[in-house]
Amino acid sequence: MLNEIKQVQQNARLLHSEAEIESALDVMANGIGVRLATESPLILCVMNGGIVVTGKLLTRLNFPLTLDAINVSRYGEQTSGSELNWLQKPLSSLQGRTVLIIDDILDEGITLQAIYQYCEEQGARKIYSAVLVDKQLDKVKPIQADFIGLSVANHYLYGYGMDYKGYLRNAAGIYACAEQS
Repeated sequence: MLNEIKQVQQNARLLHSEAEIESALDVMANGIGVRLATESPLILCVMNGGIVVTGKLLTRLNFPLTLDAINVSRYGEQTSGSELNWLQKPLSSLQGRTVLIIDDILDEGITLQAIYQYCEEQGARKIYSAVLVDKQLDKVKPIQADFIGLSVANHYLYGYGMDYKGYLRNAAGIYACAEQS
């Protein structure tokens, strides 16, 4: 597996540098602050991809908030999505709360839509979502994020929380994997 990971890294193309991403996070945090500073929101980190983005955003949000996590996966350690797998639900009550869902990427929107619906079912008063990357697809997504850091073309990505088969989430940049033939 490590040889495959090295091969992916060697052939990948840097789409956004660490500096570009940090600047996008600053803009996102500002927008979130304007909209949610008086809401005392519950931040829901979508595990595992959202952990880097959530951590980076939390230190930029200068208002009262609480933090919890949710883990719903369509990918596991694969490169294509399948059935939703609910691995962890929040321990905090969502009843009457303003919730901000934070994830690494809005791809097809299936996972984010399911989390949004879960929050509605749990009685959240307001629901917002923030994603570092909005992937541009040739089809309409069932949901749009309220706060978006960067928009990218349809590539398989890794870095800043996004992974390749469970690896490379810690890459300090956003990379596009070489096209597979």
